[in-house]
Amino acid sequence: MSLFVKKPISVLLAEAADTEKGLKKTLSAGALVALGIGAIIGAGLFVRTAAAAAQSAGPSVTIGFIVAAVGCALAGLCYAELSSSIPISGSAYTYTYATMGELMAWIIGWDLVLEYAVGAATVGIAWSEYLNNLLVNVFHWKAIAYEWCHSPFQHSIPDATGVVRHGILNIPAFGIVSLLSLLLIKGTQESAFVNGIIVIAKVAIVILIIIFGWSFINPANHVPYIPEPSTFTDHAGVTHAFGGIMGILGAAGTVFFAFIGFDAVSTAAQETKNPKVAMPIGILGSLAVCTVLYILFAHVLTGLGDVNFFRTEGGEASVVAAINKFMPGYGWLGKLVTVAILAGFSSVILVMLLGQSRVFYSMSKDGMLPKVFSDVHPKYKTPYKANLFILVIVGLFAALVPGDIVGDMTSIGTLFAFMLVCIAVIILRKTDPDLPRQFKTPLVPLVPILGIIVCAAMIYGLGWTNWLRLIAWLAIGFVIYFGYSRYHSKLDNGTKKKD
Repeated sequence: MSLFVKKPISVLLAEAADTEKGLKKTLSAGALVALGIGAIIGAGLFVRTAAAAAQSAGPSVTIGFIVAAVGCALAGLCYAELSSSIPISGSAYTYTYATMGELMAWIIGWDLVLEYAVGAATVGIAWSEYLNNLLVNVFHWKAIAYEWCHSPFQHSIPDATGVVRHGILNIPAFGIVSLLSLLLIKGTQESAFVNGIIVIAKVAIVILIIIFGWSFINPANHVPYIPEPSTFTDHAGVTHAFGGIMGILGAAGTVFFAFIGFDAVSTAAQETKNPKVAMPIGILGSLAVCTVLYILFAHVLTGLGDVNFFRTEGGEASVVAAINKFMPGYGWLGKLVTVAILAGFSSVILVMLLGQSRVFYSMSKDGMLPKVFSDVHPKYKTPYKANLFILVIVGLFAALVPGDIVGDMTSIGTLFAFMLVCIAVIILRKTDPDLPRQFKTPLVPLVPILGIIVCAAMIYGLGWTNWLRLIAWLAIGFVIYFGYSRYHSKLDNGTKKKD
């Protein structure tokens, strides 16, 4: 069997049209925009903005956001064309299967597991940390015991009496992953409704920070807007290029994490009403809204405090610290930020779990993974067994593994997926020029090629250690493919195997 056998477009469209056995179509264009915003606005905005300003770009972090947004927009245009032309679950995995063949489809599918599953677990761990922040600083309650909100591989610093506490299980992280997984099993429409409420809350808080903070901007903090090139060594001993063009590119790589998520919208294509119209609106609409909010937010935040403030006093709570120090009388807004961060984490986890289960569903339908992952609940019409499996795997990862071991793996996996989607548009235009396209990427092949170049540049900026981690992850995937998936695939020389 050829490693590069392609899945016919006609088969994909037939699967999308099979509503009796398939997933339930419940999502509108507005729900997709909300899903995208839910995935995009999370920890990245509140944590990465200050980090990029402190380590790389100072006030020109706003330009870094623009660079990252350009890369996402170029890929987003390609996602919009493919998701409206091939409205089926699976996102980049499905598009790659139709254009570049089975082996490349497996590679990108395995890569998406890295993006969604590992990303969801990592955000779940961060959710647990901020829950304690909420309990102590907002409600003035007692924090959850260290042992029950940390990994068994972690221990505390000695307290005043010299006692060191050791983690046992991160129960809050496991709990939030479990709760949101069960919500997804109940139904995509219900999940989208909950996500919509969260989106309204956190976007409102971001807008409040922009509106109220604008009058507290100190113009001196924006001079010079692009600092002179230099270097900065952080507390961990890592040296960063600061200022100039390299500082802006470094900031773009840092804040790129803040844009991750809009591609998850495309995984819900098969559950969307009128996907040929709704998918482009959902993908590009969510990206546009978030880009505007990001640039305004970064401008206000860097105007409140100077670079030294974000290097010394800020840390992960930089936004709250800046509000408390530079916006007298707005302490209540700092508390709302803590709520917004928790809400943001929750919606990010929700959309990542949604994306992961739909990729599993599509790969299972093709025989690349066991059939159990494509079983649909008779009442809720959701891939509930895939959701339960992901609940266990992601939940245990969140409960047992320290969050800082993942680093930028989620970012590099996403950028790799973006590059393959851009390539898929070029190939599909050549191999199937007559395919009905409700939305067309402009200036093909120029736009996809630019998308590939920008994403490759950001991958380059992530450094060789992350390249090695991606290669190691893909090596594990090859073992699974050649040990199982290749022999269970339902495609043989471009045709369906007889069951």
